[in-house]
Amino acid sequence: MPHPLLTQSDIDAFQRDGVVIIRGLFADHVDTLRAGVERNMAEPGPYASNNDKAGETGRFFDDYCNWERIPEFAEVIKNSPAAEVAADLMSSNTVQLFHDHVLVKEPGTSMPTPWHQDGPYYFVEGKQTVSFWSPLDPVTDATLRCVAGSHGWEKPVLPTRWAKGDAFFDPEPYMPVPDPDAEGMDIREWHMVPGDAVAFNYGTLHGARGNSAAARRRAFSLRLLGDDARYTQRPGPTSPPFPGHDMQQGQCLRSDWFPTLYTRS
Repeated sequence: MPHPLLTQSDIDAFQRDGVVIIRGLFADHVDTLRAGVERNMAEPGPYASNNDKAGETGRFFDDYCNWERIPEFAEVIKNSPAAEVAADLMSSNTVQLFHDHVLVKEPGTSMPTPWHQDGPYYFVEGKQTVSFWSPLDPVTDATLRCVAGSHGWEKPVLPTRWAKGDAFFDPEPYMPVPDPDAEGMDIREWHMVPGDAVAFNYGTLHGARGNSAAARRRAFSLRLLGDDARYTQRPGPTSPPFPGHDMQQGQCLRSDWFPTLYTRS
């Protein structure tokens, strides 16, 4: 039986479309995550960025890979139902932590989150992957937007640097970043309350508008892996980089850096 937060229809939709909404996934942990975000912004990690881009207004803060030094994040990762829900969505017997990610758009932030797939930035290959994106403030226009079915595209989308717009790697093996609005793609988006979560595959194209509202838009994202996830060498540095990992092509990710959060009994 699926986790009580899920139905079989949710699982089927995730497998088919690469994206589904999970209402209340982090509902019991919103205050803890808010405290963690405040700590993260006061004590940024080495990968923190304000995504400064010429011509854009406001502040778009993001940071990742902080769960080991932000106790609030570690608490939620350990005690929330996210890992068990992920196992059901991915049809996986195990769930491994990849990384956490915080994204905060202050009021009046004009910069959108560019359209992208997570997978091409990562040194991970596998079909059993899931990201949870959860707002810590009510969201309407600044919600996450995902293109249904894009996790099944033949070629991955070229990963680019958000502020500069330049490519991470040689563009040749990749498809150019599309414009889903102009091209009439099937974009899924939801009005959300704090603790809701969008679940999407690493191959799902997604983005978000700027924040024109009078309130902050804080979001916590959690990236998880299933049974078939394996290390793969990319043609350049990945994001996150995880320097010194010593993994080889085709290996499972090392469990001391990427702990197993759930094993199906």
